[in-house]
Amino acid sequence: MSLKEVKEIEKNKHRLTITVDRKTFDDAVNKVFRQQSKRITVPGFRRGKAPRAIIEKMYGSGVFHEDAVNEILPSAYEEASKESKLDIVGRPEFDIETIDENGVVITADVYVKPEVKIDGYKGIEVEKTPFTVEESEIDAEVERARERSARISDVTDRAAADGDIVKIDYTGYVDGKTFEGGADKDHSLTLGTHTFIEGFEEQIVGKNAGDEFDVNVTFPEDYHAKELAGKPAVFKVKLNEIKIKELPAADDEFATMVSEFDTIGEYRDDIKAKITDRKEKAADYEIENQLTEKLCDLIEADIPECMFDEETENCVRDWDNNLRMQGLNLNTYLKYTGMSLDSIREEMRPRAIKQVKTRLALEKIVALENIEVSDEEVDEEIKKMSEAYNVSVEEVKGLVPTDGVKLDIAVRKAMALVKAAAVVTEKKAEEPKKAKKETKDAKEAKDAKEAKEADDAKTEEKPKAKKTTTRKPAAKKAESAAEGGDDASAKSEAKKPAAKKTAPKAKKENAEGENKENTETKENKTEE
Repeated sequence: MSLKEVKEIEKNKHRLTITVDRKTFDDAVNKVFRQQSKRITVPGFRRGKAPRAIIEKMYGSGVFHEDAVNEILPSAYEEASKESKLDIVGRPEFDIETIDENGVVITADVYVKPEVKIDGYKGIEVEKTPFTVEESEIDAEVERARERSARISDVTDRAAADGDIVKIDYTGYVDGKTFEGGADKDHSLTLGTHTFIEGFEEQIVGKNAGDEFDVNVTFPEDYHAKELAGKPAVFKVKLNEIKIKELPAADDEFATMVSEFDTIGEYRDDIKAKITDRKEKAADYEIENQLTEKLCDLIEADIPECMFDEETENCVRDWDNNLRMQGLNLNTYLKYTGMSLDSIREEMRPRAIKQVKTRLALEKIVALENIEVSDEEVDEEIKKMSEAYNVSVEEVKGLVPTDGVKLDIAVRKAMALVKAAAVVTEKKAEEPKKAKKETKDAKEAKDAKEAKEADDAKTEEKPKAKKTTTRKPAAKKAESAAEGGDDASAKSEAKKPAAKKTAPKAKKENAEGENKENTETKENKTEE
């Protein structure tokens, strides 16, 4: 096998002419014949025993040629592409030119990376968003930590009050009849969250554990269950338990409990440092994003469309992998959202174009600045990859080309060079827009309009709009699936399907009331 010719057929597109000698091709034909003859029936012969010449006489002399070419093509193309010294991108387009006594001639049309020009990548002007860390932000983090450390205790010496967590049994009646989803047992509800129908929770306040009573409400006119909308309802309610969430005081003892610090002051200082670090990274990311935008504008190159196509597919694959990490996958997402794979590709394409242009720009800067990468840097990068994916260094080296790792490091160095040379200015706060001064004519027209409206109001009193309660729409199925996958969603709906659709059930925020007695609440559990 050898590369016979390399010819540029258009801008950034070359044709490789590859020759395969007759012996190599015949060996491939014999291999294909042995594989396929077992499935070919020839009269007078047992299956798999018919000679190759007989089969070729029945089905044609080239019956095995196409599969034989496919057998030898991968290795032939790999050798030819290396020999060509071309920086090939995208997938090649193959064509069989001839098959004769000399062997096979195959052409491969390939695209190559374009020539790139870039100037002005040093001294790019970017803006950095200034930031401060407010005391309220630190307070919010402390409050979240207090919530995570809260304890739930029984209330036995008083009636229910706003903020209490109650457990109730209820059965709802409309027109004297129960309705689907209108009942539940030992339901946990935090009073004052207004997660039930307006007026429901207020009628529990003041009741004691063990009390049985009626709750009278009216479903909103825009209620999602049309058969209940606007109708009065009576709920038979039994108050089983009253509990209260007790948050620890934000003092030194609390600080030692939730952190490695001895005082609340040190704990708050650490929170401030972490918030500062997050905001600094966000500002830094914003600068890099501005730099990549500018690099994309500075680059001059005739980029083959296949590079954008390939990168778009990479973006789709990466997104699918992220969905799988959340217990979902691309096919399930498309099913629930009604989107198509083509629409996903269309959304990903602008991002892919930006990534291709940025990469080409940075690779060019690597060449212009003679950026080098040492073997030690490559080894360290491979070690990081092995630790990240929990595989051996040898496995990483077998899967990832060393040259590719080296180029990735060089590209990061190029980005660091561009960033270091950038001119960073602090973004100015937006000034409030000044109201336009009214002209004399405009003021007179406005006064006349107001006077007319006042006269009209005297003669015709318009009724006031009736206030209605708007119920928030239910979460989409795709969101439910993203939280726990298809199985988790199905189990959740199977548990209380009707109650979640029609009864005045509590929203997700009310989940905090479901903690068992004397256990620590675990919702909103996040790392500092």
